[in-house]
This record gives sequence, structure tokens and C-alpha cells, in this order.
Amino acid sequence: MNRDYFVQQLERSADSPWDVLIIGGGATGLGCAVDSATRGFKTLLVEQADFAKGTSSRSTKLVHGGVRYLAQGDVSLVFEALHERGLLMQNAPHLVKNQPFIIPLYEWWEGPFYNIGMKVYDLMAGKLGFGPSEKLSKEETLNAIPNLDQHGLMGGVIYFDGQFDDARLAVNLAQTAVDHGATVLNYFKVIELLKDASGLLEGVVIRDMESGQSFTVKAKTIINATGVFSDQIRQLDEPGMPPSIVPSQGVHLMVDQSFLQGNSSIMIPHTDDGRVLFAVPWHNEVIIGTTDTPVSEITLEPRAKDEEIEFLLTTSARYLKKDPLASDVLSVFAGLRPLAAPQGSAAKTKDISRRHQITISRSGLITVTGGKWTTYRKMAQETIDRAILVGGLQEKDCVTKQLPIHGYRLNTHFDEPLYYYGDDRPQIESLINAQPTLRERLHPALPYLKAEVIWATRQEMARTVEDFLARRSRALFLNARASMEMAPIVAQLMAGELNQSNQWIETQIEQFKNLAKHYLLE
Repeated sequence: MNRDYFVQQLERSADSPWDVLIIGGGATGLGCAVDSATRGFKTLLVEQADFAKGTSSRSTKLVHGGVRYLAQGDVSLVFEALHERGLLMQNAPHLVKNQPFIIPLYEWWEGPFYNIGMKVYDLMAGKLGFGPSEKLSKEETLNAIPNLDQHGLMGGVIYFDGQFDDARLAVNLAQTAVDHGATVLNYFKVIELLKDASGLLEGVVIRDMESGQSFTVKAKTIINATGVFSDQIRQLDEPGMPPSIVPSQGVHLMVDQSFLQGNSSIMIPHTDDGRVLFAVPWHNEVIIGTTDTPVSEITLEPRAKDEEIEFLLTTSARYLKKDPLASDVLSVFAGLRPLAAPQGSAAKTKDISRRHQITISRSGLITVTGGKWTTYRKMAQETIDRAILVGGLQEKDCVTKQLPIHGYRLNTHFDEPLYYYGDDRPQIESLINAQPTLRERLHPALPYLKAEVIWATRQEMARTVEDFLARRSRALFLNARASMEMAPIVAQLMAGELNQSNQWIETQIEQFKNLAKHYLLE
């Protein structure tokens, strides 16, 4: 992917409308771009920041049916999510893997209750299941999770769900869309919606956030897939519209492997306030999460609240022999869930359905809200089906159910270096062979290589140090302090690729360090 080339495409298409214009470069928008492009539509996606800058890089890293939704009785949502989970593992086997989860049992009634519940979960997955759940003895449970608190432990239930790298999948979806003819642009912001004399949408004005240049773009249909920012676009369309989003904040803590000492995850299905708690191994560290806190401020960089951090530390300590302390936290990150506002009386965010909603305004703006990563493909399919009707486009069937995602590679070994690049890995190794110094690590605490900076800048549209350290690699989320120490060499390498000055290097380092310090607790 080459941003300069895509800007030129944008300029050349000024006189001809796009079939589908998508606002938003997170999971939903990128999924829409893939679906639209693979149906043969002329497709443009614009994102105000970087791909997956917002919620889509800040998930719990799970591709799952949703055990909690089953307990809430939302059976159809679980069916849909389990089906999509299976398709995603088939279509992106280089990023999605089978992850064992253990529910520790401390009360006599929990054994039959959770064992039966997980058997239902297995049956709902059908042929796309990841493996059968089983009841474990106390010894088997401790062998799987040696750091689990054994006081009062009676055993466990093991089941299987999916795990993935959310930001890496977002990049691969952008590449997949481009592979099928789409134009995708990061750091392009919609500043105005254009309407014809009858009040119907006919285009947008977008601004290149790098150059400051504005472009007028015509489109047959426009999709608002901006997640928690959906209402901002809706206000451009119809000022005074009531909110469609109830934002909820999820916070995660990153700690080292010693807090599990095994490859299995812990799932606590019901904490004191009704939330689910996970402790999940990821990229050789452990994610502890998540919270579900209503928030009023919507921002690209949400910050964890003290009470959320305390909740995660205190609750996880009840189940772990080695208790995590604030000083053990390598990074803390927060994300905002774009929950679709419920009809009628207010509900607690943990009780609001994770179903998506698609609405069409009087002007023809299609807005998709809610949902989650696991069901992004189905959300995109339904949205493009609506776009065909709104834009009067040619009827074409969705083809994404069996569509390999860019990087597709079977038999991926998730402990190998550079595995997350899938089929692109040999090209990165070629860079290293041509210039052996690119094999050097950027930091001793993390596996990332200099070659990855070059690749991300040339092929994955990384434009800033943050783009690389937060999303092309996951350094910021894995170890915030180490990522700050990596920033100078990353800036130097990127500047060489982007023909940037020493002033750019200094600015990038300063901006990233100011950002990264908010991922540290002390």
C-alpha cells in the first residue's frame, strides 16, 4: 500500500463518483471496504487517523462467541458470533488461533452449571467448533495454570475460543481491500457532507491531515462506520439528531508471563459487579481485563480510571497465587465500545446488547453502529447489501465467507518470528538478506526487528512512529517503557523511508513519548 499513489488516484477520480465511500478505518469500515471491493464496486475508504487507531486496536484480542451473551440469553447473537469465529479462523489462519480457556471452580454448584453451559456453547458452534469442553480435576487445572490460587479450588472447566491480533488484522483487511481494487487512505478526515438540491447525499469534502489539502469527492452511497464517532458524522448530516451511541470503556493491564505460567487463559464469568474477567496469554505477555464503565467523553486516546485499574488488580489477585501489583504492569490501555443505544429506558452498559444496528437517514447516509470484532464480516455484508439498495448499484452477491485475507498462510506456528505477517514473511526476510543489519532487534525486551519498520513504512502505510509502535507492531501495548526507548531508532528508520527531516524525527519522538507515558501507571 502506498499513500502517495492513493492520493493521486483520488485526484484522478475527481470527475467520476465512487460507488461506495466508507468513512472510518476500524474493523467495521475495513470490513465494508473488503466486501465492497470484492463485489466489484469502485470503493474509497477514508480514516481521520490511522487504521484501527481507536477501538479496533484496543480489544481483549479474542475472536469469540461470547459466553457472557449466552448467560444473558442472547442465543442468536452467540450463534452468529460462533459461526463468524469459525470463518475468521479459516480465512486468516496466520492471525487467528485456537486458545484454551479455563473457568476455575471454587463452589460445588459451579461444576455442573458451567460444564453444561459450555457443552451448549460447543453444540452451537457445530462443525466450526474449536474443540470440546471438558471438566478438569484440581490437579489438571493447576497443571494448566500453575499460578492459579489453589485455596478452595475444586477443579475447572476447559473450553476453546479464538485469539487474534486486532491491529494486525486491520492492516491485513486494508491490504485485502487494496488487493481487490479499493483505495484506502489514512489521515483523511471528512469535514463536510454534500447534498443535492433534493437533500440527498452526493459526496463529501475530505481533508488530508498531513498536507492540509481538501478534496471534494462524489459518491453514489456513503457509509458512516466511525464507531464511537458515529454521532459526529450524523450531526453533519442532520444537526440535532439524538445520540445513537452509548460509549463504554474497557481497560486492560499487561503483565508478564509469570502471572499465568502456562498457555491457558483464565475466564471468570461473574465478578462482584457482574463483569467478566479474563487473563489471557498474548505475544508472550498476559492481558488482564476488562472493565465496562460508562463514559461521557469520546476521544481517540481514552485513559484508564484509577478505580478501573484497582478493580482489575484486586479481582485478579483473588484468583492468582502471585498477585499482580501496580508496579508489575507493563502497559495499561483503554478502548471505547461503540454500543448501539437501547430503545426505551436506560440500561447498564454491561447489559446492552453487542448486536449491531444499521440505520439510513433521510439523505441516504448509512450508519452502522455496535457489534464487535468477531462479527465484523457479517456486519459488512449487511451494510453493503443496504448500500446496493440506497445507491442503486448493481446487485452482486457477497463473496467474503470463503475469502482468504491478505497474508493467508496455513499451518502457522505462532511461536515463530514474524509469523503475524503470514505469506508476506518471505519478503521481509528478503529485506534482511539484502541488508543484514535489519535483523537487529529494536529493543531486547521485545521481538521486533529493524526490517519491520522498513516494511511497515513501505508496504503498510505507517506514517508516524506511533503507527509502527502501536499498531504495525504492538510494542506500546506490550511494554510502554520499552516502546519509548525504541522510538528514536524507529523515527530514524522511518525518516529515511519518508524523506523526512531531523526536525520531523525530533517531533515524532517527543509526540510518541508524550503519548506512551499515559500507558504507564507510575
